[in-house]
Amino acid sequence: MRIFVTGATGFIGSAVVTELLEAGHGVLALARSAGAAEVLAKRGVDAHRGELTDPGSLRAGAEACDAVAHLAFIHDFARYRENGEIDRQAVTAMAEGLEGSGRPLVITSGTMAALGGRMATEEHPASDDSPSAVRAPSERAALAAADRGVRSSVVRLPPTVHGAGDYGFLPALVGIARKSGVSAFVGDGSNRWPAVHRMDAARLFRLALEGAAPGARLHGVAEEGIAMRDIAAVIGEGLDVPVRGISVAQAVPHFDWLANFVAADVPASSNLTRAWLRWRPQERGLLDDLRDAGYFS
Repeated sequence: MRIFVTGATGFIGSAVVTELLEAGHGVLALARSAGAAEVLAKRGVDAHRGELTDPGSLRAGAEACDAVAHLAFIHDFARYRENGEIDRQAVTAMAEGLEGSGRPLVITSGTMAALGGRMATEEHPASDDSPSAVRAPSERAALAAADRGVRSSVVRLPPTVHGAGDYGFLPALVGIARKSGVSAFVGDGSNRWPAVHRMDAARLFRLALEGAAPGARLHGVAEEGIAMRDIAAVIGEGLDVPVRGISVAQAVPHFDWLANFVAADVPASSNLTRAWLRWRPQERGLLDDLRDAGYFS
């Protein structure tokens, strides 16, 4: 297949591109700038100039290909809801480009889009009351396209997609601990985050493009729930700083924009995904990766 990929130069998207190329697929990647197009060209990837805020360019990219993998998102937490709406419009535009064709559309969401405080499964719809509610409209837009002749599916990823080159939540936690001199968790730290290595996530995207059923919600979860106090302990060990719990009232001053995420209890299962697509995570776990993948350098 020739696959239109958004977010192709990002941490996860670049791994997806590698996985697709190694499997023999062709890639047309969204590029916002000449510099991004040059990076893609060095990897043997064709560039399609456009942006998430330009639905016409996204629709054209989808129409030109056999499938779409949507991994781009504007990660500006000061405008989080606005960026969620931009994402919904982007998903809608690409679905329109595939409508009636039976071609696959795989979009990215988060396991935190399901309501927290329970083991989230693929059967749980996205909730507007979840820790990641901004992803819910995009999920609904993608899955609704299955009724219009699009083989659409959603890959939900954990808050911790880890590996060398990570610039997400884990490096942010390390940076906060380094600056404050303490590796903290909220309350007793028993709240849990699921996790997956980015190469395992990339394999799931390929499998979804090749064979996911229309309307499927898939979970890219290798580890169902790692206690935040255990993550904090490894960060404390790596930085040689003390580890301690803080109160809910102290969370925002200490963690800033990360406070709600750090305090969330959001375990998730991938049992159905593994059964449907025979996906088997192969890479090392989060705590081992945190110790050895350069997070403290």
